[in-house]
Amino acid sequence: MPKVRELVSRFTQLVPPEMKMDFDNVGLLVGTNETPVTKALVALDITDEVIDEAIAAGAQIIFSHHPLYFELKQVSDDSLIGAKIVKLLQNNISAFCQHTNLDSVPGGVNDALAQKLGVALEGWLEGPAFLPDGREYGMGRYGTLTAVVPFPDYLARVKTALDANGLRYWDAGHPVHRVALCGGSGGEFVEAAAKLGCDTLVTADVKYHQFLEAKERGLNLIDADHFCTENVVVPVLADMLKKGFPDVDVEISKVHRQTVQFYE
Repeated sequence: MPKVRELVSRFTQLVPPEMKMDFDNVGLLVGTNETPVTKALVALDITDEVIDEAIAAGAQIIFSHHPLYFELKQVSDDSLIGAKIVKLLQNNISAFCQHTNLDSVPGGVNDALAQKLGVALEGWLEGPAFLPDGREYGMGRYGTLTAVVPFPDYLARVKTALDANGLRYWDAGHPVHRVALCGGSGGEFVEAAAKLGCDTLVTADVKYHQFLEAKERGLNLIDADHFCTENVVVPVLADMLKKGFPDVDVEISKVHRQTVQFYE
């Protein structure tokens, strides 16, 4: 059976850490390299509930998109993060995280989001950049739908496709055909989307001034929630694990769901 270090090595090749943004913290953030792995749990975040789920399932490693921590000076159960690390180590569970490198890699978060939303990709919102071996990567994506869709209809499509319990949006009065998208926090791409001739931007964590900018630029803007726009990559990670390590039992978290709720 493979060991933690073998899983980490494989995914470091597939999703190179060099693709991450400078602020980020990715890789094996908690764990022991020589632990044999028979079961892996995949989740967007490593929450207390996800750790308990991994313990109950007998998993030796959790693959997540969001890092368990960014900066850490001490580990104790006096803090939320410290308590999670202690619980992971006590139960011999490793934590392997891929964040903005998974956003940037072809086939990663934004490609999975585009597939869910019916967008045929044309390029990057930021980039591309290139690794020394020539591999291309970038941030955000844009492309076109196969047919023009009225904006209210596309809102409904996005909500259903991402299993979101609500959407925030600005309707610029245009139908939807050329779509920009960025999983997670991508409100800063309003200008880039408009300059690329997109009529719609789908992202999350949009700030007030970014909604105002979209209004002034005549851009439809959909905030579909951070979790919902990025959780699309979890099945992709699980599939990569299954193909690379067929002897490992891979499960997708059943307890981790959208946190933000909308009052109706």
